[in-house]
Parts: sequence; structure tokens; C-alpha cells
Amino acid sequence: MIGKHKVFLLLGSNISVRMHYLSFAKEQIANRIGAVIALSSIWESEPWGFDAEMSFLNQVLVVETDLDPFAVLKIIQEIENLAGRKRNPEAGYISRTLDIDILFFDEEVFQNPKLTIPHPQIPNRRFTLLPLVEIDADFQHPQLKQSMRQLLNSCADTGNVELVKNQMCYEI
Repeated sequence: MIGKHKVFLLLGSNISVRMHYLSFAKEQIANRIGAVIALSSIWESEPWGFDAEMSFLNQVLVVETDLDPFAVLKIIQEIENLAGRKRNPEAGYISRTLDIDILFFDEEVFQNPKLTIPHPQIPNRRFTLLPLVEIDADFQHPQLKQSMRQLLNSCADTGNVELVKNQMCYEI
């Protein structure tokens, strides 16, 4: 894994100033991981796997990096912590200031107790697939051998996911 790698990251926030947390994450990622070479629009979605008062804002970034997947994981966890993310593994899915997931790392496939690539929930989440389709509908999932468009078309998730109309708005 020497040279430039293409990493797909999913950003999510459903606490307080959600747009601010997404902007903070993009700035930190660009400064600490690598150049952001593509980004989706921002999508608003209802929480997946749990109930919460506020919906999520989600965005997919494609980043070019010299780092390996574990270095990227370490940095994104540091960024989440800087944004005030509270972790409670026993609670399952909970609301969070910032969540950053590695979706794809080049076309690699591997599983480790700390990291699974590709992210195992990609085919099950419309809030992930819609921004992926927007960026690269024909990108092939390296395990499933289906494009992002095909995965979206067969996704059983019926959760509400809508494009944020004013991409520059900030919440008070």
C-alpha cells in the first residue's frame, strides 16, 4: 500500500449544529488525511437503527491519501473526539456530534477486529448509497460486484432521505 489511495468516507451528525460539525470534519480531513477530490451534496436522513429527536445530515467525501487504512481510522477517531463525540458501545446506536466511517479504501477487502473494509452496512443504508450514487454511480463494490446504483436499486431500507435544499445554511 505505497502511494496514493482513494478513500470514501461518510460523515454524519445529528446533534446541535450539524452543518458546523460536517464543515469541521471536512477541514480536519483535508488537513490531516489528504486532499478531498470529490464530495456529495448533504443529505438529511432519519436515524437508522434507533430513535432520536433530530435527523442526521450525511455527506460522502472521496479523499486521496498516502496513509494506510489504520492511520486513517486513528485520525478520524481523533477528529470525532475533537468534535465532542461520546462513545457508549453498550448502548448501540446513539445520537452523535460527528460520525465518520471508512466506506471503501481503494478496492481493498479485509476484516480485522478494529476495521472492516468495505463497510459492511453499505448495501443496507439509503443514507449512504444516495450520496455514493451521486459521486460515482458506477463504482463497483469490491465484494458484491455490484455498482452503487445497483445496490441502491435493491436496497430494502425505506428510511426517509432527502437532499438538503440550501447546502450553505447553518443552524442556530
